[in-house]
Amino acid sequence: MKVALVYDRVNKIGGAERVLGTLHELFPDAPLYTAVYDPKGAPWAQVFCVVPSFMNRIPFARKHHEYFPWLTPLAFQTFDFSGFDVVISVTSAEAKNIRTNKSTVHICYCLTPTRYLWSGFFSYAHDHAVLSFFLRLLAPVLQYLDLRAAKLPDFYVAISHRVRQRIKKYYKRESDRVIYPPVETVKFVAKKSSYKKPYYLFVSRLVPYKRADIVIEACSKLHLPLVVIGKGHDYKKLKKMASPSIQFVTRYLTDSELLTYYQNCRAFLFAGDEDFGIVGAEAQSVGKPVIAYRQSGIAEIVIDGKTGVLFDKQSPDGLMRAIKKFETLHISASACRKNAERFSTKRFKEEMRTYINSRANQV
Repeated sequence: MKVALVYDRVNKIGGAERVLGTLHELFPDAPLYTAVYDPKGAPWAQVFCVVPSFMNRIPFARKHHEYFPWLTPLAFQTFDFSGFDVVISVTSAEAKNIRTNKSTVHICYCLTPTRYLWSGFFSYAHDHAVLSFFLRLLAPVLQYLDLRAAKLPDFYVAISHRVRQRIKKYYKRESDRVIYPPVETVKFVAKKSSYKKPYYLFVSRLVPYKRADIVIEACSKLHLPLVVIGKGHDYKKLKKMASPSIQFVTRYLTDSELLTYYQNCRAFLFAGDEDFGIVGAEAQSVGKPVIAYRQSGIAEIVIDGKTGVLFDKQSPDGLMRAIKKFETLHISASACRKNAERFSTKRFKEEMRTYINSRANQV
């Protein structure tokens, strides 16, 4: 079976990139097609044969793809997949625009419907000052193109039930399956903390929809130590609003370094409407509680009251109440670890292999 992988853009590292790494282990010969490729921003992609589109030759496109939303769909339409049995698009944006023939199965592993056009539209339009005018102006056309592209995949697989709901809401498509992303539970293991002053932890790209502002404001008001790991264009704004008890780590961390931060934290905090939230599952794998917003994919990771606390109001006050509640609970590290094992990489590989084989046999 000849397989190809497709991803929106290969220029950063995050949860989706861990998914691609695991898919590479399943299909080591599968090339990776993408709109733009920045080797410096995506060292994880060195194991792939990366095939970028014509956009890679456009000045600034590798690092500033957001300025080309009107061109990116076309970039994916130029690829030829006629020699493949199965194409797997891993996407939260334009990669589903690929064209395949009747003998090639297109499975869309959907991270979420195009965020800046649907669930995150108002956030992007409000927080991206430079892009706001153009996004609002082009939104009707871009949404039309995205809905047209949403009809192209033969099958949808959602990364969470939260995303499954969005696919149905925005694309009017049913997801064949929900297959949770892989969590490296073998690597992310518990260890007794040697840190004398346990801190709360937040790990994410610093972009508006992740709602780092809520976490930072809540911890600032409660005078709680917080470590924020990640970088993004919201960094300066977040740094300005943070109290002295909040530390930012913006440099690239190895998995070993990230593991140490997990192992020494008191609990992991998240206030965004996340698609799934691999970082939350990694924290649980290390035996750490997770405090998260209930209307989010990350809530599917947490057993409320047993492995963490879920809160209803997406605000600093809502998170503050949840932290205070957490402080009264005794949450077992072993319960957190056991809960995380249902998201293991081994499980992901088995579910994906079985599913892809079943669909490939239908050609």
